[in-house]
Amino acid sequence: MKILMVCLGNICRSPMAEGILRRRAQQAGLMITTDSAGTSSNHVGQAPDHRATQTMRAYGIDITDLRARQFTASDLDHFDRIFAMDSSNLEDIRELAVNDPQIKKVSLLMDLVPSGPARNVPDPYYGGQEGFDQVFRMLDQACTVLVEQLRDRG
Repeated sequence: MKILMVCLGNICRSPMAEGILRRRAQQAGLMITTDSAGTSSNHVGQAPDHRATQTMRAYGIDITDLRARQFTASDLDHFDRIFAMDSSNLEDIRELAVNDPQIKKVSLLMDLVPSGPARNVPDPYYGGQEGFDQVFRMLDQACTVLVEQLRDRG
């Protein structure tokens, strides 16, 4: 199973989601491939935002090995599941899809948590540390559900 997390710049939400998923899958003994990307090319090659790295480190997760890259149409073929952080990213991804199977593998990450507080993961980039903490909690909740689903599938 290959899973891609996508946000706008690939320096806050999607690398955090990738790091959380990687950790939760490892803890559950699942062998999956994770990656993250951004719909924008603004931060290609950059490490995650220092606040994202700091937040993740506080929870015992290291994402310093990740580097931002831009989402490409070929990602729609390469990955089994693609999770967007918000409806704008979802729309941008779906615009690159050329068939129904590609469209069907793309969804909002927070749709995994139907009773959750929001469908969109807010972008913490322009805010303070509390935004990164909120995003961590949301992503952790969704990634925990995803790992449970993957484990149940066998």
